[in-house]
Amino acid sequence: MAKKSIRVRAKFKGGVTTVRALMSHPMESGNRKNKAGKKIPAHFIQEVTCDVAGKNVITSLWGGGVAKSAYLSFKFNGGKGEKLKLTWVDNQGKSDSMETAIKG
Repeated sequence: MAKKSIRVRAKFKGGVTTVRALMSHPMESGNRKNKAGKKIPAHFIQEVTCDVAGKNVITSLWGGGVAKSAYLSFKFNGGKGEKLKLTWVDNQGKSDSMETAIKG
């Protein structure tokens, strides 16, 4: 079984859901060089989306300036008892997603 690249927690409190996510990814900007002096190709997450009950609550566009093991936190109104799906897509066309229930 492949290791998931996303860890996400979602908690409902006072009418607001707080989402905290950690995404493991190389996040290479394309500016670094390897030991042989050649540039390491860019490889980073371009888009992160979050859907709750099939409705998009956030779309975030990223570039090569985001750190490795990227952390994302955001809040939205509602969401009690719903399922949340967080997805990322990188500049090489790879993607991963994670679903979790909103606790609270």
